[in-house]
Amino acid sequence: MATLISVPIFTALLILQTAIISRIPLLHGTADLVLLAVLAWGLQKRVQTAWQWGIIGGLMVGIVSALPLGTSLVSYLLAVMIVLALRQRVWQVPILAMFVATFFGTLLTQAIAVIALRLYGNVIPLGEAFSLITLPSVLLNFLLAIPAYALLGDLAHWLYPEELEV
Repeated sequence: MATLISVPIFTALLILQTAIISRIPLLHGTADLVLLAVLAWGLQKRVQTAWQWGIIGGLMVGIVSALPLGTSLVSYLLAVMIVLALRQRVWQVPILAMFVATFFGTLLTQAIAVIALRLYGNVIPLGEAFSLITLPSVLLNFLLAIPAYALLGDLAHWLYPEELEV
């Protein structure tokens, strides 16, 4: 059930991201709602489907974006790996873990995108890419990290209710 519900969630987030969020850039950076959803879902302690959400989100973003196919999938799976490592180590402060995962996940996805574009012949100066795209994207993702964590936390509590001790 948790894996199936990711498809309409990611579809809605992709529509929102491509139609509205991409039209509100900070310098040239934009927020990545699907990445935030994958990160927030992976940080929930009872969630067992973080890898599936990473695969589905990466494939859907890969189909919609202009990046080479597979770039988003690889970056989202690496972001899930970071989240699961953080969930094991920083589980007492989940908001801090969300900010750390957002920071490293955004840096990772942006770096992989720049590398993929360079491999395909589109040379982007690294300094400009970092200062005009990556840092503003990190800031916008930070602004949306807490609402994403709260909303997906509620969804996780609904899908994985706590068992009451009798």
